Amino acid sequence: MFLKISPIRKKTIDSLLRVLYRIKNILLIYYVLGGKPVRLTRAGEYAVRCMLYLASLGTGELAMRKEIARSMDIPEQFLGKIAQQLSRAGFIDIVQGAKGGYRLVVPPQKLTLLDVVEAVVGEIFLNDCVMRPASCNRSNACAVHLVWEKARSQLRATLKEATFAGLLQDSCQTEAIIRTGSAGK
Repeated sequence: MFLKISPIRKKTIDSLLRVLYRIKNILLIYYVLGGKPVRLTRAGEYAVRCMLYLASLGTGELAMRKEIARSMDIPEQFLGKIAQQLSRAGFIDIVQGAKGGYRLVVPPQKLTLLDVVEAVVGEIFLNDCVMRPASCNRSNACAVHLVWEKARSQLRATLKEATFAGLLQDSCQTEAIIRTGSAGK
């Protein structure tokens, strides 16, 4: 059984998903040496989707797990596991029972992408020498190490600047531009 979603709600969800894909592109960084992409894990991506949905409802509003999973294209069982991590981080409450679901407890203006991503995937590191300097005996004298550290710092700063309130606002502005552009045609 599927819940009916109003056309306005559907547009908001679609707009949120567009924002998520922009976020994902921010996180796609290529290793300078190996050429292998460093990317957001599925768990991190799904956590951001879940939090975007809850932030769109506002702090304290209850959303059913099935509704979030279906609307944000997240496997329901995986969402349950991610919600446990988000709850342990203090971002959401989990309400048990037939009328239960998830509730955002941190205001969207105080919740950042960095908070959510690192709550699920752990602290962001681009390679082993930054994460564990002892793993590389050249870390102290290596020019590439400094580049890795700078890239990591810039990525974390970018994610820290991006609040869920700001993402929702950008999403609404994008939606308004799309509506205005298509109305003029």
